[in-house]
Amino acid sequence: MSFNNTNTDILIAGAFAAFAVDLLVYPLDTIKTRLQSPNYKRLYTNPSTSAVNRSLFRGLYQGIGSVILATIPSSGAFFTTYEGTKSILGHTSLPTPITHSVASSAGELVSCFILTPAEVLKQNAQMVSHSPRSPSSNKIFDGNATIRALRKFNSPTQLWRGYTALAGRNLPFTAMQFPMFEHLRTSIHAYRKRRGIATGSMWETALVTAISAGSAGSVAAVITTPIDVVKTRIMLSAADSDQPRGEAQQKIVKEIEAQGRDAKAEIEKAQQAARGGRAGGLAVGREILRTEGVKGLFRGGALRGLWTALGSGLYLGVYESGRRYLEGRRVEAS
Repeated sequence: MSFNNTNTDILIAGAFAAFAVDLLVYPLDTIKTRLQSPNYKRLYTNPSTSAVNRSLFRGLYQGIGSVILATIPSSGAFFTTYEGTKSILGHTSLPTPITHSVASSAGELVSCFILTPAEVLKQNAQMVSHSPRSPSSNKIFDGNATIRALRKFNSPTQLWRGYTALAGRNLPFTAMQFPMFEHLRTSIHAYRKRRGIATGSMWETALVTAISAGSAGSVAAVITTPIDVVKTRIMLSAADSDQPRGEAQQKIVKEIEAQGRDAKAEIEKAQQAARGGRAGGLAVGREILRTEGVKGLFRGGALRGLWTALGSGLYLGVYESGRRYLEGRRVEAS
């Protein structure tokens, strides 16, 4: 399906789609980040029963402000690059799946550069802990968490430390998702035409796109979960240190010792995880595999699959219907 859209149409549709997805599925992303954190057990489970505690579900919108500000231009940049590259490669003899993979990869390289600082800040903000009695712990949108996360960084360049990790996750993800998405969307539209049930409406476009994108996205998300876990660890350790110091550290030591656990060993393990995060992605992956096994590399995979199915379906569904709507408005005006 092709549209006669201007770059402005693409930018507006992509930005609106990104904004809608951020608001609706952000809480699932926060939970996923916490599940994949090296401090997950210490911060979000009961040490005696290993059951999840309520803190896992507090402040689920922490860090969303920075993401919204960056996602809008990064999404516009992605779709502009994607559509432009796809158009150029469409005049070559490359197979269609290869064209879609290359175009989506080019879009991700541009998008990730814009998005990385916000993604690093977001994931650190998602891990900011509040006391259960703190007023901030019950807020839906907590800007203070973002400020507290930002204070960890001594230099703005640290916010780009996760670019390679983010691109390393997104490139294989989009390279898998978009060929599957385009194939499913084309096949469903062709099937509906053969059955004589195609309506050609904007709602049909949105629904078919959402189903195709959600299905393709969930498959790609589960497959690339190990890369996502590594990316999360690297971004959470992008600051000089995410370990508590001074009185805060002493308090944690006392809490751990009161529970009959070895505080020194646990703090050392957390510090090793932080140092590992600042190493290369391969080294981080090996460390996770050594200490947590294959299960550790796929932690949060089911939630990521669900989150991506909802997010991708909504994202591309809104994007495609938005493009069609804007094209129709422009045609009517002329």
